[in-house]
Amino acid sequence: MRYIIINKPYEVLTQFTDEAGRATLKDFVPVPGIYPVGRLDYDSEGLVLLTDDKQLQHRLSNPMFKVEKTYWVQVDGVPADEALTKLRLGVQIKGGKTTPAKVRLLEEAPEVWERSKPIRFRKNIPTSWLEIRISQGMNRQVRRMTAAVGYPTLRLIRPGIGPLSLGDLQPGQWRDLTPEEVEQLKSIASKENIASGSNVRGKSFGSSGNKGRKGSGRGGFRKQIN
Repeated sequence: MRYIIINKPYEVLTQFTDEAGRATLKDFVPVPGIYPVGRLDYDSEGLVLLTDDKQLQHRLSNPMFKVEKTYWVQVDGVPADEALTKLRLGVQIKGGKTTPAKVRLLEEAPEVWERSKPIRFRKNIPTSWLEIRISQGMNRQVRRMTAAVGYPTLRLIRPGIGPLSLGDLQPGQWRDLTPEEVEQLKSIASKENIASGSNVRGKSFGSSGNKGRKGSGRGGFRKQIN
């Protein structure tokens, strides 16, 4: 069995084929027979889990199983406390109302790589970064959440899923999970957890078990954001 994480670059599809000729995971991961667990939008970046373990893939994709996903979100403007409170309580978006989220305004921008296409920049409107943790999976949920409270998303990065984190992986880089990480995944995907709908929190991003290969791209991850 193979268990792989990749730092999906901007404008890459979370699949291995595309009739329109757009970039896919096949352009980066030369491993046959593996498939993504869940999705990450074409215009979003960050952690995607790939595996040929069909049982684990099925369990982690089960809507009854709620695994916490962490996002770093660059938005237009600086959200007021009222907007942050709305996000924490849940907001109405296309597809329904979101469940309560863990949201905080980051004091400093996370140390990440430069995007292949820079975000739009306006001198008279500052930008800021949020950390948002959710266990739902609505279509383009995070973008619709920030837009619903008046702060459109400019850039979206997923640095963590449950116990997994990108570590030092740069865009397009990937690695196999450690035996410890595989056991953690299997534990949180147990039938007991699915039956109870337990919400699994990830470890801090500086965990020694989650270090990736160092890349040549600019920047890196801030090791601790708790």
